[in-house]
Amino acid sequence: MRVASDILTVAAVGAGAFFLLAGTVGLLRFPDTLTRLHALTKADNLGLGLVVLGLLPYAQGPSVALKLIAVWLLVMLSSAVVSQLIAEVVRREGSQV
Repeated sequence: MRVASDILTVAAVGAGAFFLLAGTVGLLRFPDTLTRLHALTKADNLGLGLVVLGLLPYAQGPSVALKLIAVWLLVMLSSAVVSQLIAEVVRREGSQV
């Protein structure tokens, strides 16, 4: 059973790293602020979620697993709020660079 959790961990953390890298590339390559925000928030939330999923089998107990999930949920909440605030400023000022 340990081999299965090792394979799950490697696959999930690897996929999470791929999505985090894709979000970073999107941040650097997309032309305007709103598309950059979209790429960054979607890819980074999914990437962090996959990394947390990969780390859950190695959590030292339920409290550590809940802390990992809480961190992921707080990052999702904060990225949504911050991206909404940035999008509102962009909409209000009219510049998208």
